Amino acid sequence: MTVTESAPERLVRIGEVARGAGVSVRAVRYYEQQGLLVAERSPSGQRLYRQDTIARVRFFQQMYAAGLTSRRIAELLPCWNSGHTDAEQRAMLRAERDRIQAKVDDLQTALDRLDEVITITDTHP
Repeated sequence: MTVTESAPERLVRIGEVARGAGVSVRAVRYYEQQGLLVAERSPSGQRLYRQDTIARVRFFQQMYAAGLTSRRIAELLPCWNSGHTDAEQRAMLRAERDRIQAKVDDLQTALDRLDEVITITDTHP
């Protein structure tokens, strides 16, 4: 029987995470301070992250934009990591989804009103 070793995962520096996710290095440090990210350290002390950290940071940005707090995002991470939830977590996820959907509905109404104004003003010189 032959055992093959897989190559170690390539770790990326904080600047690469920031560029890949479209955020500042400061934002990545903030996420780490909030307990949302964990960095390994190089022998020289540089922060090193797994490749999937870029997708996580994009997820954080989306959740912040939707109005979630760092604490709420931290509560979501076990669901993200495991793919499993308990009844309380599912209720929290549904409540956040409902809140976001209400915001989307409000924005759609505002967009519709703006379209009406644009239509009216397009017909006048």
